[in-house]
Amino acid sequence: MRWRILLADDHAVVLEGLRRILNRPEFEVVGAVTNGRALVEAASNLRLDVIIADVSMPSLNGIEAARQICKLNPKSKIIFLTMHPEAIFAVQAMSAGASGYVLKNAAGDELITAIREVLEGRTYVTPSLAEPVMHALQARRKGSQGTTDRLTSRQREVLQLLAEGRTPKEIAAVLNVSYRTVEFHKYRIMETLGLRTVAALAAYAAKQGIVA
Repeated sequence: MRWRILLADDHAVVLEGLRRILNRPEFEVVGAVTNGRALVEAASNLRLDVIIADVSMPSLNGIEAARQICKLNPKSKIIFLTMHPEAIFAVQAMSAGASGYVLKNAAGDELITAIREVLEGRTYVTPSLAEPVMHALQARRKGSQGTTDRLTSRQREVLQLLAEGRTPKEIAAVLNVSYRTVEFHKYRIMETLGLRTVAALAAYAAKQGIVA
């Protein structure tokens, strides 16, 4: 049996490197996408065993894509391979339904280990982050919640697109909703986060890893 793997990263050189690392008899890379929306679509249409995705991707970031994928298929196995070494990103990823979190500066063997762990039904977090992530996840389960968690899925989508410099009209076209709906979400996002300008939203989104 060959395990079917989907790759998601907006850098061609990373995708090429991943293909080389995964060039093993037990793995089959069945596709590669470069943004979160394409990831959600591919995950819906392909029969997959594991998804390897970046956190920061255009149009829809990897964490939000994971939330949508896991909502459609709670058994999805997603491993994030990212440059973000901060525990907050790993916590967000695991809370979104991911099974693994590996840093891009890790050796290729660590990614293989993570894949094998999640295929066995376990989770894997790169060792340097394992303890702080465990404590943070426990705190979340006890009711602690960040401001981003108070946004709806659609509001997080709008936030990312605003932070990428898209106009409300452009966002409406991407999300297939009305201009007024986008403006409503924009107002509610600002109200929830206590921010008053699009520039402040963009800065917040960058700090939270919603945009690169």
